[in-house]
Amino acid sequence: MTTAIELLSPAKNAAFGKVAIQHGADAVYIGAPRFGARAEAANSVADISDLVRFAHLYKAKVYATLNTILYDNEIDDAVRIAWQLYESGVDALIIQDMGLLRCELPPLPLFASTQTHNVTVEKISFLEQVGFKRVILSRELCLRDIQKIRQNTKIELESFVHGALCVSFSGQCYMSHFLTGRSGNRGTCAQPCRSSYQLLDANKQTLIDKAYLLSLKDLNLSAYLLQLMQSGVSSFKIEGRLKDLNYLKNITAFYRQRLDSIMEQGDFCASSSGRTTFCFTPNPHKTFHRGYTDYFIEGRKDKVASPETQKSTGERLGWVSAVFPQYFVVETTHAVSSGDGLCWLHPQRGLEGALVNGADGKKIFPAKPVQLTVGMEIFRNNDFRFEKQLAGESADRRVRVAFELSEEENGYHLGVTDEDGNTVTSVFEAEKITAKDIEKAQQQIIQQLGKLGNTVFVARQVRFSDSFGYFIPAAGLNAMRRELTEQLEALRLDKYRAKEEVRQESDAACCPDKKMDYRGNVANAKAKEFYLSHGSTVTEEAFELQAKPYKTDRLTVLMTTKHCIRYQYNACPVKQKKRNEWKEPLYLRDSRHTYKLEFDCKNCVMKCIADD
Repeated sequence: MTTAIELLSPAKNAAFGKVAIQHGADAVYIGAPRFGARAEAANSVADISDLVRFAHLYKAKVYATLNTILYDNEIDDAVRIAWQLYESGVDALIIQDMGLLRCELPPLPLFASTQTHNVTVEKISFLEQVGFKRVILSRELCLRDIQKIRQNTKIELESFVHGALCVSFSGQCYMSHFLTGRSGNRGTCAQPCRSSYQLLDANKQTLIDKAYLLSLKDLNLSAYLLQLMQSGVSSFKIEGRLKDLNYLKNITAFYRQRLDSIMEQGDFCASSSGRTTFCFTPNPHKTFHRGYTDYFIEGRKDKVASPETQKSTGERLGWVSAVFPQYFVVETTHAVSSGDGLCWLHPQRGLEGALVNGADGKKIFPAKPVQLTVGMEIFRNNDFRFEKQLAGESADRRVRVAFELSEEENGYHLGVTDEDGNTVTSVFEAEKITAKDIEKAQQQIIQQLGKLGNTVFVARQVRFSDSFGYFIPAAGLNAMRRELTEQLEALRLDKYRAKEEVRQESDAACCPDKKMDYRGNVANAKAKEFYLSHGSTVTEEAFELQAKPYKTDRLTVLMTTKHCIRYQYNACPVKQKKRNEWKEPLYLRDSRHTYKLEFDCKNCVMKCIADD
């Protein structure tokens, strides 16, 4: 028995969602009209309904994000939107706020957002017991952690495999709200992790000046897909609801091809229908990225930050071998063309770049004067030809069908069966004209029935009854084809029924966090009631509800992260076993605040603490 595997792509809007499906996504996730963790990617219910119909033709699914924490005066609106989404046909709701579990929700599967901090077996087991169908795993987990979760739970496991990384554990970052009043848990993160900071020692002396000390590389787990499948992950998620269309096309296509190559082995299959053909060669290095990391999938082994720049560097072309007044020479195997964007890291000024006016082999003529030295690495962060190729028609996805044609007393009987076994048939009254050349007549029928360009189908076979030897005019064949394909599309939608999921919550489920401070993100009375009923005492309301200066019984932890600045700069006393020359404690400083860094080596995490 094969295991169904889902490629899950982001949808900024309905149009992007359709493109993702055309490029091979088995499912897409899209923002609800309100209360999504990307407030800038909200969508109307009508647009989501349109996307649902398109997706379901391919047996692809649509998941709606309703995954911010909610205030008391927002609960009713969130529930109302949930029911509207149910009526639109979405396949599941992605939520964070447990207050919704004390409301009358529609019978839809619930997915626990990664914002619910899904790290431990105990937490994920608890979410399963209170009725979640799927959990979106923390990005920080390694394969061994995921295997342990699979061995101890039956809940569906979804894992991010590509895209931007939050430096903090998801749902556990309060820095944006602390600085700007814009909360990541409310969908409006200001991304302070992409800002520059100074690193200070115990005497507040500068150790590192103005570097992107909290900015991580982008995730790329394409080399680990099979291991993740074998560890129990069934949904592979691409980050990027705010990324552009070419990113969506390229990265979805890349993972579609990688997954399909694994599925050829026979143990796994796609969870939706249709095959996608591409008009380009997917390449993740040609799309926005800050350098790639496999993060902690094999534990801590590489440095995960990109302190030199928070911007996209693109693909490495080579290195500068000569510099002249009008051009420079790059030792590269790649072809560079006019319109390309090149960039490099200057040791003093950081990331710089220039457009290419022209290229003659390895000679590059920039559009403006540049300051380069021999040995500098050159990257291409905009491939003009590749982007132009993606901007056109770049993929075609089709559901395979087979036609069967036979004669009736007063005409013809035509049937069509799709790859999922759905069949429609019809009898067409028509004058029967004996073919003078049977082979030629049948080829003309095959050609006309195969004209399925305005449908989701492609004809893989046309079968004739043994005695069939008739000529059918093209107009008649076209009418027969249109009628049957319309019926087949309607049948596919009718037979596609999202299973109604009546959530069952175990009264015996015990919340693993017995006392819950502001990091429990409890922002409403219903959430507090939920946790109380499962053995947890809420000692503090959500950070977003607290008045400045956020005084608690201890200094406020604004961020907890697996990224370690000591490790990044070869000063980890545990993993690198090198003597630390820095006088600790260490501090980060931006233009307004100072933050103390606390290193919890036992759990291998770093905490960023408000220290003003």
